[in-house]
Amino acid sequence: MKPFLRYEQSGAIVTLTMDAAETRNALTGNSAPQEFVDACARIADDTSVRCVVLTGAGTVFSSGGNLKHMQSLFDAPPSELRHWYRQGIQRLATALYNLEVPTIAAVNGAAIGAGCDLTCMCDIRIASETASFAESFVKVGLIPGDGGAWLLPRVVGMSKAAEMSFTGDSLTAAEALACGLVSRVVPAERLMTEALALAGRIAANPGAGLRLTKRLLREGQHTRLESLLEMSAGFQAVAHKTAHHVEAVNAFVEKRKPDFSDD
Repeated sequence: MKPFLRYEQSGAIVTLTMDAAETRNALTGNSAPQEFVDACARIADDTSVRCVVLTGAGTVFSSGGNLKHMQSLFDAPPSELRHWYRQGIQRLATALYNLEVPTIAAVNGAAIGAGCDLTCMCDIRIASETASFAESFVKVGLIPGDGGAWLLPRVVGMSKAAEMSFTGDSLTAAEALACGLVSRVVPAERLMTEALALAGRIAANPGAGLRLTKRLLREGQHTRLESLLEMSAGFQAVAHKTAHHVEAVNAFVEKRKPDFSDD
């Protein structure tokens, strides 16, 4: 069976491409959750990786849940459905959201339901002009089972998240830019060029510093300032002892470009 995810690495940048055109890159009813968990574990263990770009093959980013597969769940008891969510799409959500390496969603087309939430699990979202977004669970009588009710408000704010979740309406790329769901919109033919260029600017920085910074940004979303300051002090003490910090300071004083080639 062909893998759902294509894993490609060029230098410090990993590109993950969802490649299941037959289901429009659906995230359920297949091996997608486990492949995301495995890819994130591989990235976390590889200190040479400094940035990840996630995109979809074809004209769709991700259609979210596979509705045809959901027909097979009609007679499943609630306990079985609960287990299915917890061991499937929810493991994907925690693996990708908690990944220490900075992530960029290069949204090439429709991002529907869990596909929309998948973009919110990433740190940065860049959209093609042909992209669209919909928190559309309510359209099929469901709720965001993948953590979307937690993720989406943190990206677009509670009012816009409520509007998207209660109506299920689709947003164009321009509308997604206006509400902050994406940080930029680019021509379709420029999407990966722009995403990889941004990834390159991120990956030019020290890997340890990137991972520590992302962890602080994540913790800052749900902890007190005093707690975050204490964590920051500890992380900063670690950062001060890295070879890259020493190299950066010495390069600045010596008026030369720093060399961060080795972790």
